[in-house]
Amino acid sequence: MTDGPATGEETGPATGVYDRGDAVCVIGGGSSGLAAVKNLREHGFEVDCYERETGLGGAWNAGADRSPVYAGLHLVSSRPFTQFPDFPMPDSYPDYPDHRQVLAYFERYADHFELREHVWFGTEVQSVAATGGDRWEVTVRGTGGGPTRTLRYAAVVVANGHLWHPHRPEYPGQEDFGGQIIHSSAYKDPSQLRGKRVLVVGGGNSGCDIAVAAAQSADTTWHSTRRGDWLTPKYLLGRPADQLDDLTRALRLPLWARRLLYRTVLRLTVGRPARFGLRRPEHKPFTAHPVVTSQLIYHLGHGDLTPKPDVAEFQPGRVVFTDGSSVDPQLVVMATGYRPRFDFLADEYLGGDGERPRLFLHMLNPAYPTLSVAGLIDPDSGQFGLVHWQTVLIARLLRARVEAPSRAATLYRRAERDIDRRYLQTRMLASGRHRYDVGHHRYLAALGQALSGLEGAK
Repeated sequence: MTDGPATGEETGPATGVYDRGDAVCVIGGGSSGLAAVKNLREHGFEVDCYERETGLGGAWNAGADRSPVYAGLHLVSSRPFTQFPDFPMPDSYPDYPDHRQVLAYFERYADHFELREHVWFGTEVQSVAATGGDRWEVTVRGTGGGPTRTLRYAAVVVANGHLWHPHRPEYPGQEDFGGQIIHSSAYKDPSQLRGKRVLVVGGGNSGCDIAVAAAQSADTTWHSTRRGDWLTPKYLLGRPADQLDDLTRALRLPLWARRLLYRTVLRLTVGRPARFGLRRPEHKPFTAHPVVTSQLIYHLGHGDLTPKPDVAEFQPGRVVFTDGSSVDPQLVVMATGYRPRFDFLADEYLGGDGERPRLFLHMLNPAYPTLSVAGLIDPDSGQFGLVHWQTVLIARLLRARVEAPSRAATLYRRAERDIDRRYLQTRMLASGRHRYDVGHHRYLAALGQALSGLEGAK
């Protein structure tokens, strides 16, 4: 579908609003949006999905304007812990598929479940507003221009992702630096680094990936991080790290024992961080988002990469760090993450502001029961399986509003009570980076409990 949104009954020439009856609007054609379309359709709903790009895949569509994908990007969670539960990745895929394989997987998923016919590509949602009867008016427009159109829906699922709007911190003197500064969202290929003196700022997974790419391509590479992190290799004891961690959970080891085992295995396989010029982590394992990298230590050990502390300030032609040292990079890559953004939606609908929504299960605001958000989570394992069950819950809840209203009302009351509940195995560091973190075991259990309360509403 490319020509524009489906039309329904026009409520009148004065309003120009097309009523789509009991249809549901899904915003975004990435992993969360596709799962929402598929599960809503399986529960009998008509669905219109709006995707601003010309292809599906969301963040994994390297050709999209807002995609954070770069050459060499692979999953940091292993294949079995990432895939949709009802559509496994091919057995021919490696333990950690690259971004092209992930996009191909979404293409097959969409074709297998016949989802494309419900997606309006090249169509951007400009506004979403509540109207009477818990319904929503959605205004859309083609990304190439043209007139806007407004349609009325029974429900809206927001699945526009949270890894497309760059977070760009400002440092003193940055405007006087004189060198090139880019966000990691603008990094696509090692050719951008070749032959240059490069500083990478940020210790997350993307920051480590780009630092490794710079170590292989740039003339000189520095890597600045705010704190010491537990750097987890992708393989521990010959198995993908997340599979080994899941085994320790299955053995019901207490948290202190899991931490002890984790520290011991890292000491035996990686060694002490100080040997490589890295700061010792000041936080306990599992209290910060995992940093999964196998090559960073390799390049530190070979002298291809120099670790540096946090940036203190910029000066003309130089960057000064908190320890007083300085370097003279030609290119600074800010791998400083992303912030969620919902330009089309008033903050009140999310129970907070656009960066700090207050949502039950990171999904629902009981004040607006027919609005839900899918994919606004950062799990400690793969995400696609969790999003599958999120969207099953959304579909079951919308169905229960009609077929089992008492069950739906019970869940909404629980949502009011538990709206600020977190689903973590331990207290996380105070950081915006961990605002959407969930422990996948606890989160799955919470989704299962909510689904059980709706059982029979199918």
